[in-house]
Amino acid sequence: MGNEPTSGKRLDRVEITGRNTDSELRRRSPVAKQIYGRDELDKYGDTSVADVLKRLPGVNVSDGAPRMRGLGSGYTLILINGDPAPPGFKLDQLDPAQVERIELTKGPSADQSAQAVAGAINIILKEAPKLSQRDLRVGAGYNINHPVPSGTFTYGERFGPVSVSVPLSAFQWLQEMKSTIERNGTDQDGDPVVASQHGKMRNWGHGFNSAPRANWKISDDESVSLIGFAQKGFWNNSVRLTPDAAYGNTTRLDDDADNQGTWQMLRANLTWNNRFSETQKWELKAGVQDARNHIENHTLTQRPVDAQLDSRDRSLTQAGKYSHILGEEHTLTVGWDLEFRQRDEIRNTLVGGQAQDPRLNGENFGARIRRQAFFVQDEWEINPQWSTYFGLRHERIVTTSRGIDVDERNSSSVLSPLWHLTYKLDPKGRDMIRASITRSYKAPELTQMLGRYTPNSKFPEPRTGEQNEEISPDRIGNPALKPELATGFDLAYEKYLSGGSLFSVGLFHRNISQLIRNVVTLEPANPPFWTAPRYVNRPMNFSSATTSGIELELKGRAGELFPSLFDPKLPLNLRSSVSVYRSRVKAVDGPDNRLDQQQPWTANLGLDYRFSTVPMTAGANLNYTPVYTVRQTDTQSAEYSRNRGLDVFAQWMVNPKTSVRFSANNLFPLDSRAETTFASGDFYASGRGMKPWFQLNLEMKL
Repeated sequence: MGNEPTSGKRLDRVEITGRNTDSELRRRSPVAKQIYGRDELDKYGDTSVADVLKRLPGVNVSDGAPRMRGLGSGYTLILINGDPAPPGFKLDQLDPAQVERIELTKGPSADQSAQAVAGAINIILKEAPKLSQRDLRVGAGYNINHPVPSGTFTYGERFGPVSVSVPLSAFQWLQEMKSTIERNGTDQDGDPVVASQHGKMRNWGHGFNSAPRANWKISDDESVSLIGFAQKGFWNNSVRLTPDAAYGNTTRLDDDADNQGTWQMLRANLTWNNRFSETQKWELKAGVQDARNHIENHTLTQRPVDAQLDSRDRSLTQAGKYSHILGEEHTLTVGWDLEFRQRDEIRNTLVGGQAQDPRLNGENFGARIRRQAFFVQDEWEINPQWSTYFGLRHERIVTTSRGIDVDERNSSSVLSPLWHLTYKLDPKGRDMIRASITRSYKAPELTQMLGRYTPNSKFPEPRTGEQNEEISPDRIGNPALKPELATGFDLAYEKYLSGGSLFSVGLFHRNISQLIRNVVTLEPANPPFWTAPRYVNRPMNFSSATTSGIELELKGRAGELFPSLFDPKLPLNLRSSVSVYRSRVKAVDGPDNRLDQQQPWTANLGLDYRFSTVPMTAGANLNYTPVYTVRQTDTQSAEYSRNRGLDVFAQWMVNPKTSVRFSANNLFPLDSRAETTFASGDFYASGRGMKPWFQLNLEMKL
């Protein structure tokens, strides 16, 4: 890059061409970023983007939600084409065939939301093709009983200045796992024992999604694009448990249950780009989103509890930015983001066939959020070796929560100064140091701010004076929650080898204030909701915290990374990563007063080999996380078991347009276990015995 003319560098920075490799795009990025394109997306034949993410360095997936740096899902910003993902969006139901690349950013930038304490995952959907496209992938997956089908078909065509792409994916799933539950109880004589249950949990369902896109090139400088997204699915869950013995206190045992529901998400975004000159550019966006969920829970006991929840999230967004190249070194961008979002919930509960409090059943609870953000940023190429990025973003958030005896308004403002610095040890940028100081935040979820009171299903009649237990609390939202604020520092060294291999090591630290954590407390009677003291679980701005870590990544051709061990021509690619995390919540005494579900370390090792005698590529990936304990409050702690994930794949190229791919995920799994313990001596432990998932795909370019 050092020998290129200045204008060439400028165009490379604002326009990414398809010729650039993932490593090259990462090297040229003004902020620390990891980029994974079609090779990584296609390698294991995954039918879910969540399965791709779990193998990426510094990312783990829990309940379908990706998490960076071991922090909870709310600390990781999920973006679709650079815009925040809508409520109800499910990455575990998005087919990788619809994705062009995935970008992992370790710190926020001013032109995107600052809700990225741990970082951001940007899912870039495929562009409309310049030529005709007809791609088909059909497959079958197996976990239990019988295979289930999946398929994706992509239609792309160009009509003069208009190009259109319509991908459509359909899928089914059927999975089963062993379930084990333990807690303290009593036997039939009233003596204390460990009450245990064993059984099975089965999940099945089907759904589809599509991300149609149309691009209209009005001129060489002006274009309009329309991007849609639709998801719809139907899910079922069945739990069957058998006690290991006869117990005295049966209310402590878990009940059999049948659950089912649907989800639906619709989204449309319109973008207008206009380059007025070689130095000036406008971008305007507008979007509308609608997400709906329907959930039915049926607890099968002598006094069955039937609950039905319907929720709807709607939002409108509008954004714009103006970019201007100033002189030879600066690219100045100013812009805004506006969002209006509303969530409504209606819940109905029957206990033994009888309706509960009419003030809680069938009543609409809602929350609204209005977000206004304005930003300015400057990308400054000081010289061929030094470049920096300054950003300033101000966001104002106003939320309202309404329901029975609840009508609260909450407003907060967050000012986020951002500074990223890059130093290239050589003019070509093969070795570089990146540093950043950022301000970010984590806003409460609208579901956390709903003032709805939900009795525990084991003790579902609080109006009669029925009391619950600390291990089985009721739930209620908190409309007064404030955003968590984080001040962060990042430092990284990156080395790029000539053949595309790379090595990186990064350090990070975050100071977090107004930490939100669910807290269980015994609260006095609060008619008409509960008429005797009840244990209640509610989110609170609990404390402040710190978290730090070190992340290492190494990937590339074996012969380039280790020339003394491997032949340079050996078609073997290696990738590995190790991440170590530490955190401390100040309001909780140690040890183990870490942030929720942040593992102490995790390691990832993968390889793939291209055979020379047959047109086949095969590979494997191993991920490991150790056992760890989280002390959540002074009276409550949770222990999580170690986790191991082994994935393998093999792809046979029948011809240049047809391939067959076999993959197996979660081979030789370890049983998972999570145990929650209270100072009173009560504990609850749940374990799951997982099974591998096998997938066979046929991929064709028609």
